[in-house]
Order: sequence, then C-alpha cells, then structure tokens
Amino acid sequence: MKWKQAASWAALGAGVAAATIGAIGARSLNGPRRVWPPYGFTPFEVGLEAEDVTFRAEDGVRLAGWWFDEPSSESVVVVAHGHRGTKADMLGIGPGLFKRDHSVLLFDFRGSSDSEDGALSLAFHEQLDLAAAVDFAATRRPDARIAVVGFSGGASTAILTAAKEPRIEALVLDSPFATLTDVVAQAFRGHRVPAAPLVPIVALANRLLHGYRFRDVRPIDAIADIPPRPILLLHGTEDQIIPYQHALDLQEAAGGADVVELVTFDGAYHCGGYFADRPGYIVLVDEFLQRWLREQPGG
Repeated sequence: MKWKQAASWAALGAGVAAATIGAIGARSLNGPRRVWPPYGFTPFEVGLEAEDVTFRAEDGVRLAGWWFDEPSSESVVVVAHGHRGTKADMLGIGPGLFKRDHSVLLFDFRGSSDSEDGALSLAFHEQLDLAAAVDFAATRRPDARIAVVGFSGGASTAILTAAKEPRIEALVLDSPFATLTDVVAQAFRGHRVPAAPLVPIVALANRLLHGYRFRDVRPIDAIADIPPRPILLLHGTEDQIIPYQHALDLQEAAGGADVVELVTFDGAYHCGGYFADRPGYIVLVDEFLQRWLREQPGG
C-alpha cells in the first residue's frame, strides 16, 4: 500500500510541476510587458519632432505612436517592434528612413509603453494592432504606398497581417520566426532543458489561459500569400533566440530566392544586423524600398 501511496503522490507532484511549467511558459509569451520606472527615449533624443498620435485596434485597445510626416514622400513605412519591446527601440531605423524621405509611423503594440493593455500574445492579438496602424497610415496619407518594417515578433506579426492585408505592399522582415512552436522549443533548448515533453504542456496552458493555439501562429503557412509583393528578409547566423534556419524555411515557403531577397549577417546575434553597421543597414533597407517604389505601377 505504501508504494501505491508514494506513486500517487509522485503522480500528483508531476502533474503540479507540469501545470506550473505550462503556466510559466504561457505567461512568458503573454504576460505584462511594462517596465518601471517608465523612462524611455523619444524623438527628442535624435533631434527630431514627431506628432504624438493614438488610434484603436478593432477590439478597442488604444494604441500610441509617433508620426513622422514627409508630405512629399511616396511611401509610408510602418515599423513594428519586437516582443516586449517599444516604439522607442525603433528610434534608429525609423528616423533613419524618415531622413531618406519616407513618412514613418512608430507605434507600441498593446501592453507596451504608451499603449493600453489588452489581450496579449506573441504575434496573434498583435495582428489587430498592426492592421490598425496600417489603417492610420492609409488615412493620414491616402496618396502614399505602405510598407512594413518588422523586427523579431513584430516581423512575424507583419507576415501574418500582410497575408490578409493587401494595402501592405512591401515587407522588410528582420529575424522573424517561422512557427511559434519552434520559438518555444528553442527557449527551452537555450536553458538546456528538453523541449519535446514540455512544449505540448505550454501549448495547452496557452490555449486554456490565453485563448489561442500555437498552430494559429505559423508565419511559414502565411508567407506564400504575400508575393508578388516584395519581401526583404534579414537574419543573423548566430541568432540564439530565433535560429537562422527560420529565415531559410520562410524563404523556401514563400517561393525561394527568386521571390524573397535574403540578406545574411554573418556572426550577428538576434536582430543584430542593424548594430553591425547602422548606416549601412539604413541604406540597405532604403534601397530596397526605393526599388519597390520604382517598380510599382506608375513608379
């Protein structure tokens, strides 16, 4: 009888441990993202003025942004920051492209910096936010073409959104993931923990606690719906968060090298291409956008 009792306690303990791991893993994807104290850089730090703007996602969440308007530009670039980031993180690439005559919108995803809280996720609910940003850009500049520059989770959100939103006519994707399942697995591997038995537990907790499934967040299934719209894909070879293989898989899923332009940053960590050569990175993105503008009808 004692061994049966011990087995029961062991099973109970294992169940509690599994539930705890699942809840912690799900919270790491969907939990609060605000930092304290709420200090951060603004356009002042880069010597520019921007209009503070707000707009609402379809589910009512109020989003905050900075609008850099260049009335003579033919394009608006909407910049999507990464998971747990803020629009202030984009004060390199955003103003850099503005100085090259693009209108630019930087904004905070829900639950980040100046935007309201809402149902949080990794690239699921945030698609509503990016769609709202596109709506704002199209309203402010109905005469301009819209491109999206996204980083990490923001880049994956851009793929999923652009597949359904034809007004996004060009994409620059820095370090996107191919599937949410693989991101979670990589996080466990990064902590030297076996991923195979734990990912399904986190996936179940995520669905129960936050209402969406891992299989709902698969940019690899959506990217083929974007061409012939141009895609520039950027990724570092030493990315330990979203391995470089994700870039290769996304390029193949979209239709190969003839469809997706892949630029590799040898030795760069996650989203490290910008920091390897800041001026060169801005030129690279701008030249891609200029080619897109020249090749569009009437360009």
